Amino acid sequence: MPLNDLEQRIEHAFSLGASAAADPNSLIAFNELRDALEAGTLRSAEPDATSPIGWKVNAWVKRGILLGFRLGNLIEMSAGSFVDKHTYPARTFAPEQGIRVVPGGSSVRAGAYLAKSVVMMPPAYVNVGAFVDEGTMVDSHALVGSCAQIGKRVHLSAAAQIGGVLEPVNATPVIIENDVLVGGNTGVYEGTIVRSKAVLAAGTILTRGTPVYDVVNNTVIKATAETPLIIPSGAVVVPGSRAITKPGAEGLSVYTPVIVKYRDEKTELSLALEDLLR
Repeated sequence: MPLNDLEQRIEHAFSLGASAAADPNSLIAFNELRDALEAGTLRSAEPDATSPIGWKVNAWVKRGILLGFRLGNLIEMSAGSFVDKHTYPARTFAPEQGIRVVPGGSSVRAGAYLAKSVVMMPPAYVNVGAFVDEGTMVDSHALVGSCAQIGKRVHLSAAAQIGGVLEPVNATPVIIENDVLVGGNTGVYEGTIVRSKAVLAAGTILTRGTPVYDVVNNTVIKATAETPLIIPSGAVVVPGSRAITKPGAEGLSVYTPVIVKYRDEKTELSLALEDLLR
């Protein structure tokens, strides 16, 4: 089925509101959307060289995901251990897919795409609409939120949180491009884009409202009304702090991520363990 036809049917079903639950064609359209997301042939956001940010957001796909929650009924899953919408069961995997989901509490929701050679360490979770590309490791206690886009050979270290975004439906999802290292206890939220080969040190938090200080180029990187926060390619970002100069707040400081350098030979050597982990 052509994607433009599917888009029209999803938009129509979404426009029906609560009455979509009584329309069998709405569920058919949603199931096609979910299958396409799971196969990786459809994405909530995709690379686009003509876009100022390098990515195109498919807002209708996110509306289709929201439609699935509207259409779903609560059912028992896994012999009564879980109760959730029947439209979003946990995915199952087969050895020939080449994906390692290590036993111990990990789960991937239906409608999420995992490429061959992805590794998930327990416990970890990948939500609907997410896209996780080849060679990526999702480490223990890591979360890949709804519609998040994760590139090739990314390492999401232990307890890394990659935020999801379904509402507002036109917002850019969090995007982690190829060969990025996301350190432990790091959080990337609110549509932030992390360009290829960047390194986020443990404990780094990035949001739309977070200014990032680039001490190498003596600049401050911020989101704008039109664009999200974008971390440059190869940047090495660490947590920092900035003194508050407002009268009456002397001695106080606020959290500030800092780009301390860009990837070099020393950085590459420190990341050499990544291939062994896979």
